[in-house]
Amino acid sequence: MATIDLAYLALIAVALVADHLVIWPRFVKRAVLDPPRARLRLWWSWMGMLWALTILGMGLWIHEGRSLELLGLTAPVSWRLWCSAMLVLAALALYLPTIAKVAKASGSRKASLRTRFGSAAAMLPSTPAELAWFVALSLTAGACEEFVFRGYLMWFVHPFLGLWGAAAASCSAFALAHAYQGAAGIIKTGLLGALMAVIVIATGSLLPAIALHALIDVAAGVVAWLVFREDRQEPGVVSAACPPQRAQAADEPEGSF
Repeated sequence: MATIDLAYLALIAVALVADHLVIWPRFVKRAVLDPPRARLRLWWSWMGMLWALTILGMGLWIHEGRSLELLGLTAPVSWRLWCSAMLVLAALALYLPTIAKVAKASGSRKASLRTRFGSAAAMLPSTPAELAWFVALSLTAGACEEFVFRGYLMWFVHPFLGLWGAAAASCSAFALAHAYQGAAGIIKTGLLGALMAVIVIATGSLLPAIALHALIDVAAGVVAWLVFREDRQEPGVVSAACPPQRAQAADEPEGSF
């Protein structure tokens, strides 16, 4: 590793602090006046930040002449490939019935689900256009967050803390990066990060974790869209009485943003 790697990790830290202290608070203020525009600006900010960090990190990696295998950007082989495929299929089998159930829910059931999303509703999609952008954000989070946290960060810390110590450091950083979700959100995000770290270690590849991470976030977005698409067609339904904070519906798929 080189000094430039320390500079890159410092840049990641600065970006995450800016997200917590600038991007999210700005969204909270904008969501009171114009929720649809605030959602789009939040998603665009996150996508821009994550892709900038990932492209820069890949550029540094290539510049230093390191192999993609060392970063985990090669496909798993043999039994690891089959296990990865089964894991993704199992996640699909888990989420598709939930999505189908929500799609068939009655008006009263959807009204109940809306309340369970809490104030997180302000940053979730409710129109086809918003859903498309949310899917783009989900794919971005899957690729870029896995690259940053389970890829570059774990590689950097590994020589100092060992494999599982690096995994623990990665999970901690990933959870703290989502501190604006509150204590419960930090715990849930940390557990998701732990799952992804185990997958990366078991398969020797980032690709299965990227696929699963993106799938979880896409599923959460689809469920939210199904719940809110009719509700927000009515004027005045989105209330500004409570500033948006990260909360999750107790029985719906959870994303990691």
